[in-house]
Amino acid sequence: MSEYNYIVVGSGIGGLYTALLASEHGSVLVITKGSIDDCNTRHAQGGIAAAIGKDDSVALHVEDTINAGGGLSDEEVVKILAREAPARIADLVSYRVPFDTIDGEIALTMEAAHSVPRILHAGGDATGEHIELALSRKVRDSRIQVLENFLATEILVDKGKVAGIKAIDCRTGTEEEFQCRFLVLATGGAGQLFKYNTNSDVATGDGITLAFNAGADITDMEFFQFHPTALRMPGVLPFLISEAVRGEGGMLRNAEGFRFMSDYHEKGELAPRDVVARSILNEMKKTGSDRVYLDVTHLPSHVITARFPHIYSFCLDHGLDITRTQIPVAPAAHYMIGGIRTNSWGETNIAGLFATGEVACTGVHGANRLASNSLLEAIVFSRRIIERTINKAKDKVSNTGQIRDMQISLSQRPTPKILPVPGLAALQQLHWDKAGIIRDRDGLNQAAGLLAGWQNSLPRATDQPSYELSNLILTGRLLTEAACIREESRGAHFRSDFPETLHKWRCHIVWQKK
Repeated sequence: MSEYNYIVVGSGIGGLYTALLASEHGSVLVITKGSIDDCNTRHAQGGIAAAIGKDDSVALHVEDTINAGGGLSDEEVVKILAREAPARIADLVSYRVPFDTIDGEIALTMEAAHSVPRILHAGGDATGEHIELALSRKVRDSRIQVLENFLATEILVDKGKVAGIKAIDCRTGTEEEFQCRFLVLATGGAGQLFKYNTNSDVATGDGITLAFNAGADITDMEFFQFHPTALRMPGVLPFLISEAVRGEGGMLRNAEGFRFMSDYHEKGELAPRDVVARSILNEMKKTGSDRVYLDVTHLPSHVITARFPHIYSFCLDHGLDITRTQIPVAPAAHYMIGGIRTNSWGETNIAGLFATGEVACTGVHGANRLASNSLLEAIVFSRRIIERTINKAKDKVSNTGQIRDMQISLSQRPTPKILPVPGLAALQQLHWDKAGIIRDRDGLNQAAGLLAGWQNSLPRATDQPSYELSNLILTGRLLTEAACIREESRGAHFRSDFPETLHKWRCHIVWQKK
């Protein structure tokens, strides 16, 4: 059995950045089930938020983040995020991330629910890819050991403290164990729960399952963000059309050509994502169409091709010149807001276990993530994780606890009389139909019952596909059961049978294993 000071599971921005920082203080192993280039970070088009503009401030960034969070953001943690953002951007620049510039200064753009332009981007609409490539290049040139094509299957805990991890070789199915002092989960989200999603194939809720089965707290799982604008074309997988397209002046029109967003929100196309997504669904229903259209044909063509080269090229490859033709779009699952509960140092309730990035729930996002705060959250709290492990953190400050917790455990549900064969396609359709953008009690109960039945009937996982299906089913249960419990609408969670936001539900639903 190999021993390391640090083991990092996952190879997105959170995992790679953590590994690079950790390598200055001990031996590091990165475990990833694909290559270190396979992750959701690569799909992040819009950019990364930071208050570095002359008309911006940390206080304004904090205010925008809290306003987006629907009353559930932890204000002290949000302040940490905004305050440390400029220094973390400097770190990325030192790693040779090529942020776009204008006249020698980093270019900043606007996105929904931000008060001022504060979004940094690289390669126009290829920010995530540039960050991922810069970090992975640095990791490959370091002494960090990288184990590709290995899937973590179990966290080893001894007397309440992390001892290591089990993982299988995805190519051979053989299992190995690795010991460590500190374990950092950076496994990303669970977008593959939904039929329409913008995520990488690797986003299968692995970290949620690992942590929950080990006894870590999981929270806010009912809040899953749906991006309003993903390409909707026959035979083409959903492809993210960045929110920055609307930030640059893109207009949403329904199938009849009507520009509709001003009927739903005073900020029009730059309203919060959940509002835009539900508005689009309503327009699709009114017009009997499976899409609306994002119109940028009024913008100069050189602006579109220079600012959004990847989007322009991808659409052109599929016969769509977006400088001349409107872009058919519809909402798609995008970002898991909830996750493994951590404090402001990335610590979980298990000693030695940390989480960072999309798999973590730091308290920043609350009920609804502010655009482009996700990449920032990953680097800010990854650094704080390493500071904690080397005892640079001077106190034991945790999240403030100003918002009450509702601590619950998964209960047994009766197995449905008719139980379809479990499979990825059936699971994705179920979540899209019953636990998607608009939810109600009957649909959520039906989904939760089927998921519980599937979980009880699954044979023991033995390979990557069976582990991923099992992980998605458990993650889906935590999502649907939480959504069923929360009888209100707040942020990214919308119940048609409880459409109001209620003060009594200003709480966190926290899952704890029995």
